[in-house]
Formats: sequence, structure tokens, C-alpha cells
Amino acid sequence: MTLMEELKQKLSSADLSDRLRAINGLRELPDTEAVPLLLEAVRDSNARVRYAAVSLLGQKADGSVLDVLRSLLKTDPEFDVRAAAAAALGDLHDAGAFEDLLEAYRHDPEWLVRFSVVAALGELADPRAFEALVGALESDPLIRTVAAGALGQLGDLRAIPALIRFIKDEDWQLRYRIAQSLGQLGGAEARAALEQLTTDAIEAVSTEARTALERMAS
Repeated sequence: MTLMEELKQKLSSADLSDRLRAINGLRELPDTEAVPLLLEAVRDSNARVRYAAVSLLGQKADGSVLDVLRSLLKTDPEFDVRAAAAAALGDLHDAGAFEDLLEAYRHDPEWLVRFSVVAALGELADPRAFEALVGALESDPLIRTVAAGALGQLGDLRAIPALIRFIKDEDWQLRYRIAQSLGQLGGAEARAALEQLTTDAIEAVSTEARTALERMAS
């Protein structure tokens, strides 16, 4: 029995632990063999199996699974599966996911889903995400931190004033992400803000600001 046949058999097992081990085993298969089995697993009755399958699907699949992930983002009853679908859509870097991700950010009631969506929007680097990401800076601390990072990935210089507003925020992780993003965005305004961050009381922040300035100067 080949490894693929063995894993396919385990995916059909009534034993949950067998199915979960099978998902982990699919990491060892070539993408062309693993993806069809993952597409079966995302329909599993158990949310843990669906979550594991969706998470791996983003790493192994291509745009051909876009519609499956979009559907899971909208309809899966478990919020952690929807969050995994958002992350997988970000991994695919397919602009076709933008509208569904934006809708999920606006309407999904679960914090973890919105968090994953903001990160995915950064991965997509779609310019249409600008307003949503700037708005996310006004959200709770973890979402605004990931939004700050996503704005750097977006590469839109209009984000610089929005980010600078938070360089004295009490949350050092937010200041760290802002230093990263300002370094990615560049320009005189970003450089001036980074100069301020080089004196930050948290070493990780000040070091990142200095590193960003060095990269901008090279």
C-alpha cells in the first residue's frame, strides 16, 4: 500500500485521531496528491479535522481551491475554521479573494476571523484594502497591530500619517510593527518617525527602527 492509499484510508476512519494523523501525514505527499485528499477532508463532520485540512490547504494548493476556501470563509459553522480559511486565502495571494475577505472583516462576529482577515489582506497587498486596514488601526490591540504590519505590506504611502499617530502608543508590539512598516514604506516622513523610534524604551523597537533606517540608507 502506498503512503497516499494509507492516508486516504485513514481519512475515512471513524476514529478522529486517525483522521487527524492522516492530515498531518499529507504534508509528506506532493501537492498534486495531497490537495485532492485535503479537499475531501475540508468536508469532514469534525471541526478539528476541517481546521487542520484548511490550514494545510493554504500551504499546498493553488488558485484552483479559491472557491472552496471562499465558501468555507462564509459558511463554516466553526469560527476557527473560518479563520483558517481566511489565512489560507492570504497564503494563496489571489486577488479574487479580496471581496470575500472584506465582507468577512465587516460582518463576521468572531474576533479571530477578523484578525485572520486583516493579516490575509496584508498578504494579498491589494490596494483596495487601504481604507479597511487604516480603519482596523482603531480596533482592539491585536487587530490594530496586525493591521499596522499589513499596511507596510500594502506599500501605500498614504498609510504613513496613520501609522505615525501611534508611535507613542503604550503597546510596544504595535510600535514595533509600525517601525517595520515605516521601514518598508520609506520616505522623509517615515524616516523622521523612525528617528524618534530609535530612542524607544523597548530595545526591540529601537533596534528595529535603527535597522529600518539602515536599510533605507543603503
